[in-house]
Amino acid sequence: FHLKLHRMAALTVSDTPHLRFNPLRQEWIIVSPQRITRPWQGRKETPDKNKTSRVDGNNALAPGGRRSNGNVNPNYESTYVFTNDFPALTDNNTTVDELDNYFDCDHPLLRNATAKGECRVMCFHPRSDLTLPLMTIAEILVVINKWSEEFEQLGRKFDWVQIFENKGDIMGCSNPHPHCQIWSSSFLPNEALLEDKSQRDYYEKTGKVMLLEYAELESAKKDCCREQPLDSRGAPTGSYLSQSCQHWQLHAHYYPPLLRSATVKKFMAGYEMVASPQRDLTAEMAAERLRNLPDIHYKLA
Repeated sequence: FHLKLHRMAALTVSDTPHLRFNPLRQEWIIVSPQRITRPWQGRKETPDKNKTSRVDGNNALAPGGRRSNGNVNPNYESTYVFTNDFPALTDNNTTVDELDNYFDCDHPLLRNATAKGECRVMCFHPRSDLTLPLMTIAEILVVINKWSEEFEQLGRKFDWVQIFENKGDIMGCSNPHPHCQIWSSSFLPNEALLEDKSQRDYYEKTGKVMLLEYAELESAKKDCCREQPLDSRGAPTGSYLSQSCQHWQLHAHYYPPLLRSATVKKFMAGYEMVASPQRDLTAEMAAERLRNLPDIHYKLA
C-alpha cells in the first residue's frame, strides 16, 4: 500500500505544476512538468560537425597563438594561465572619494563603491580539440590542482575568487579551445552574498552545514538530483580569512542549457526575467536522464 501511494505521488509530481524551494538562494522555483509534451515550433539545434584542429596555431588560446593585443602564448605543454586581455575588473587605484566626486551625489538611493579585482584565463590543455570530459584523469587532476593554486594565490588579496567555464558561442565562449575564467574581486558578488547569508543563517539556527545535510537527504531518497555554464564556489577569502566560515561548503553549480533535448536549448527569458524561475524538467527527470547516459563520451561513440 505504501509503495502504491509512493508511485501515485511520483506520478502526480511528474505531471502537475508545483513549487520547489532552493534553500541556497532562498527562492521558490516553478516546476511545470506537464509542459514537456507541448509541441515545439521554435529553434532546433543541429550537431556541430565542424571538427576542431588538434593543434591550431591560429587559435589565440593555443600554444604559440597570437592574441588580439599582440602577445604570443608560450608553447605550453600542460595548463597555462594569463591575465585576461579584456578584464571586467582591474586592480586600479581609484578611491571611494574619487568616485563620490565623480558622481557628485550622496543620496542613499544613488550609491557607488570601488570595484577592484583581477581576471585571468586558464587554458586546460595544449590541444584545441579536447574538453574536460575528453581529458585523462591525470590531466584533469592537473587542472584541479591549478585551480586550487590560483584560488589560494588570489584569495590572499581579494575577498572572492570565482572560477567558471562557459561552453558554446551562444554563452559568450567563441573560442573552442578548452579554457575557463578566474575572476577575483575586492567584494562579494550578489550570488556569493546571498549564499553566504543563507548558509550562515542555517548554521546558526541548526548547528549543521546546509549543503552537507542537503546531500545526506538526497542520498537517502536516492531518486533526486538538483539541476544547477559550470562554476565552483568556496568560502569567501581575503579579509574574510580571519573570520569563521564553518558554515560554508565547497560546491559546484551546473547550469544546463537544455529544455527537453540536445536540440532544444533553454534560456532565461519572458516570465523568468520579470517574475520567477520556471522549469519544465523536474529534478527527478533530470537525474534519470543522467543515470541513463552511456559511460562513453558521445564524441567517442
